[in-house]
Amino acid sequence: MNSNDNGSTAVKDAQPHDDHDATTIPRRRNHLLNAIALSGLVLSLVAGIMVDGPTLWGLLPIALYAVLALLGMDIMVATVVAIVSAFLILLPAPDAVADVLGESVGDQITIIGLIIMLGAGLAEVLRATGVAGTIVHAIMRTVGEKNKTAVTLGMMLSCLILVAALGTLAGALAIAVPLLLPIAARMGFTRSATASMIFIGGCAGLALAPFAGSNVAIMDAAEVGYLQYLLYGAGPLAVLSLIMGLLVVPWMQRRTLNDNDFYDAEDLGALDHQSTPSSKRATAVFVVALLASIVYATITSAGTTFPLLALPVLAMVTGLAGGLTPHKIAAQIYDGAASLISVFLLFWLLAVLFAAINLIEPFQVILDSYGGKLSGLSPFVFALAIALLGWVGIPGATAAQVVLLDQVFGGLAASVGVGAGTWVVVLLFASKADTYGPFPNANMIGAMGLARSLNLRNMLITGWLMLIPSTLMYTAIIFFETR
Repeated sequence: MNSNDNGSTAVKDAQPHDDHDATTIPRRRNHLLNAIALSGLVLSLVAGIMVDGPTLWGLLPIALYAVLALLGMDIMVATVVAIVSAFLILLPAPDAVADVLGESVGDQITIIGLIIMLGAGLAEVLRATGVAGTIVHAIMRTVGEKNKTAVTLGMMLSCLILVAALGTLAGALAIAVPLLLPIAARMGFTRSATASMIFIGGCAGLALAPFAGSNVAIMDAAEVGYLQYLLYGAGPLAVLSLIMGLLVVPWMQRRTLNDNDFYDAEDLGALDHQSTPSSKRATAVFVVALLASIVYATITSAGTTFPLLALPVLAMVTGLAGGLTPHKIAAQIYDGAASLISVFLLFWLLAVLFAAINLIEPFQVILDSYGGKLSGLSPFVFALAIALLGWVGIPGATAAQVVLLDQVFGGLAASVGVGAGTWVVVLLFASKADTYGPFPNANMIGAMGLARSLNLRNMLITGWLMLIPSTLMYTAIIFFETR
């Protein structure tokens, strides 16, 4: 998830949210991780020598991947270990390995990684042209600063719209929050209440973002368009977030009134955005172009590859309208995209992993052996189980979580009668719920840091107050969808 360094956070929430680093993992755990990885590879080799054809041993690379990532191994390293495990089970010829590596470059999973990179490039252009600041300024001017309810709604909407437009949580908040803090300070909001506002609004915006990697992955997995994605999953979450925000923020304000949690006087003079004719023009062009892209993609049922065209076009027309030269626009896109090259490599490796597992065919064995029993499961129970599994047990970046869940359980879901709408809800909850809790995460810390708050307990409470109603809401949606 994310830090709050403005020079690099514009895209960090799209990166794998592995909170551990090789230098911070205790030595004892490092030894444990190495032992598990080595044992898994040896077991894979033994299975490869002894077993031929479709086998349940194909589940071993996935299990190994999950255990290593959950215990803190770098997700790139864990993915490589899982790939080696799969190839040891297959024991293919070198040219067959090369074929899998080459074919995976054009896989849909790899394309999602490329989309994330291009989205980071667009975010850099929006920052350079002043579009992001202009959007925030316009929203706050519209809702006004007459009362705390209006300001709360305005600040949440500012974060929601900017995150949805940029497709990145940390980057959008890093741009929006310095513009919003003086307003929060003037209105007498505590730091904890302000952190709650930007966290709730930002997370809702990330769910709505049409070209965010995880959302593209959900639409591709469920084979639905953006409007269906909004109807079934993201729309209800956004509405619930705004409603709950208007209840949670005032409660948090009352809770912290006596905690000396207010902003200092110098915060009143913090950065204030001044829109220019070029930034206003660029904003208008961006909004029109973005809406046109969404409408076109919806009408034509454009697939996963559409953002590969839409994102660079959006960056180019917005940059030109904002007075940037084509060379400067290209440089901004490159700077943003280059910072996420590791994400592109991760998704290519994931494509290789799933291609290798598909050659082992473990899920075909499951269907052949247990298909009758699985078909007897209730779609409601099955959907809840997968959503819960994704929430607590699937590691990696959010888009990678979606891909992994769909690769492993998508076919089984269809076999038990889980429909497209329900699958959208399952994947959305599985990939987004851990942002709200139950444990601290980097998204929470990032929002706290930007709001200059130090009270993690209050941020955790905010997350729980969002997690509980959203869980109940999605449970009800799944129940009615699977009746």
